[in-house]
Amino acid sequence: MSEPAPSLVVEHCGPLTTVQDGGRFGYQRFGVTPAGPMDPWAFRLANRLLDQSERKAGLELGPGGLVLRVEAEHVRIALAGAERPVAVDGRPIPWWSAIGAVRGQRIEIGPARRGVWSYLAVRGGLAVGPVMGSCATHTLTRLGGLEGRPLRAGDRLPLADPGAGPDLPDLAMAEPPVEAGGPIRIVLGPQEAWFSEAGIATLLGAAWRVSPRSDRMGYRLEGPRIEHARSPNIVSDGIVMGAIQVPGSGQPIVLMADRQSTGGYPKIATVISADLGRLAQIPAGGTVRFRVVSFEEALEARADARRSIEKARASLAPFVRGTRIDSAFLLSVNLVSGVTAGEP
Repeated sequence: MSEPAPSLVVEHCGPLTTVQDGGRFGYQRFGVTPAGPMDPWAFRLANRLLDQSERKAGLELGPGGLVLRVEAEHVRIALAGAERPVAVDGRPIPWWSAIGAVRGQRIEIGPARRGVWSYLAVRGGLAVGPVMGSCATHTLTRLGGLEGRPLRAGDRLPLADPGAGPDLPDLAMAEPPVEAGGPIRIVLGPQEAWFSEAGIATLLGAAWRVSPRSDRMGYRLEGPRIEHARSPNIVSDGIVMGAIQVPGSGQPIVLMADRQSTGGYPKIATVISADLGRLAQIPAGGTVRFRVVSFEEALEARADARRSIEKARASLAPFVRGTRIDSAFLLSVNLVSGVTAGEP
């Protein structure tokens, strides 16, 4: 009987833990949503900590925790997004890090301390069969990932490159990304003409509460009613992540990673790409405010976000895992670089 393929085995996981990559693009005209990470920037950063593209499949963690057992000679992972306590065999390690683990070790990640979505990237990615060119999980249509569903205890996640990076040191960011403050930035449109001036003023002036009914498909916002100037229905057209639809109820819905491919409600505005992750990390009950920016400002904000990822990547520095010394730890590291007879 052959040995199982080198894998990470799920011992425990909270809800909404899924396999994701950068997304499934090119099929929206056929009704297939891109899916992908809720916080695209954190997912990209996790992969950059391993010097690889966000097209590599990794894990998105929802509000709960995750415990993985390593069934490979070596694996290298990186962590980014909503900060959580994390340990390898009980030895704490910093968040925002890239580390190695060996066969039999357990990677234990707790619930988010703040924020919602966290990311675990794997050097070389996970060997999950792509569907329409992507491994991203879309649970509503059961596409991608493992059978198109969230992970559960007992799942095996095969490694695409189990030998990747066995001799690299543990690294942590000296300068983790600074959490930006202020309102979520938006550009108006494409159907702002469907709303009265008072309706647009309501969107910009109110403090919106993220509804508990929010999910990966859309963040429902609760607050004052946004006034339409025309019918709250339009001929269905394409939806991008961050589009803010306003149905007849006057309560806005920000469409997120698992959004539908088209929609028939007018879209008053669109969250700029640089702020999609900030919005996604606001938990149910949290408050959202909006501020209008120009298209040119949105482009500059995207460039700033890309620069911040590279700055964070450049700040990686070696660290030592705790102070506990045991035989398992000593056998997991290379303590001898060579042998000499000791003669002059």
